[in-house]
Amino acid sequence: MRGVAKGVLGVILSSVAILLLLNLAYFFPWYLTLITETYNVSQVVAGDNYMKESYYEEALDRLQERPVYRDKADDIEIRITNADGRSAIGDDDETVYYDSAESDKPYLQRGEPLEVEIRAVYPFTVTLWGKKLEREYPVSFKMSTTGLKHYKDLDYYRD
Repeated sequence: MRGVAKGVLGVILSSVAILLLLNLAYFFPWYLTLITETYNVSQVVAGDNYMKESYYEEALDRLQERPVYRDKADDIEIRITNADGRSAIGDDDETVYYDSAESDKPYLQRGEPLEVEIRAVYPFTVTLWGKKLEREYPVSFKMSTTGLKHYKDLDYYRD
């Protein structure tokens, strides 16, 4: 009887291990997609020193429509912060900011660092005996970039 119990326990543990490895195999493409999107967003952000609202919505929609992110699409966040710690997401028309104070502008001068971070939730699911067990793991990827555009409405040198 003891041998049968050990055999059943071994089968259960090995099947759980296989399910965990399978879930881990799904995690790598999920995370690589997150890294790729963060890189793409950082390239756009570097070009204008801030992220335009239309591209923000487009990048968020693109991520939410991907099959690997569809389950937890509402938990995806894109954060862009400049060197002052302020949000670097702004209007599509940069001329709106020409008469504004420097603290109201989402962009800084060329050469200033920007942080691009995308956060998402990975749904770790295992189905055992018809019962779905799910655990959510918040995952993020952060990348630094440097603004490349020179703005004439900002001082180039700081004292």
